[in-house]
Amino acid sequence: MSALRLGAVLLTGFLLGCVIYGCSPARPAKAASLKPDGQRHAAPDFALKDADGKTVRLSDYKGKVVLLDFWATYCGPCKIEIPWFMDFERKHKDQGFAVLGVDMDDEGWDAVKPFVNDVGINYRIVVGNDSTADMFGGIEALPTTFLIDRAGKIADVHVGLTSKGEFENAIEQLLQAPAHGGGIMEGREHPAGGPRRVPLAAGLMGAR
Repeated sequence: MSALRLGAVLLTGFLLGCVIYGCSPARPAKAASLKPDGQRHAAPDFALKDADGKTVRLSDYKGKVVLLDFWATYCGPCKIEIPWFMDFERKHKDQGFAVLGVDMDDEGWDAVKPFVNDVGINYRIVVGNDSTADMFGGIEALPTTFLIDRAGKIADVHVGLTSKGEFENAIEQLLQAPAHGGGIMEGREHPAGGPRRVPLAAGLMGAR
């Protein structure tokens, strides 16, 4: 069992315990604590395949606010958040917003396609790997969700289950903000091996 899968199983068990004993697994909604623009770092670019075999690059979304979600079909908290992300896609897609899901199942599309069809996910899904995770400083838990501004910079990171309201507040702030220069590290994607680690993103996680 992979470390990500084991972590997700343990977290799911914890959440079930919370349901039984009456505690809330998600943090309450609060004002979005986005990083100031000067402290944001460019999101690493990647090249991954979608369900139709088309290559998807994060740089394709430059100019949009992007919710980039690392998830898996076995991840209980991911299944809670996915309907929220579907709502955000419906509500904000015409405002320059997009959700992009990066699935981390070891079985790849064999696991992902049935799940996507059953749930009716309305946003684009690609299948990632350890190299993709390493580009973002290492994904140690699922879900891990990056909010990327219109300039392609990482404005916020959420590790684990987060409230819908907190995501919504952050998205609305990013949609209202003007775009600035810099952004996604175009031409630095690593679809196979030998990734370039980006410790800045990991630092952003640790700062929360």
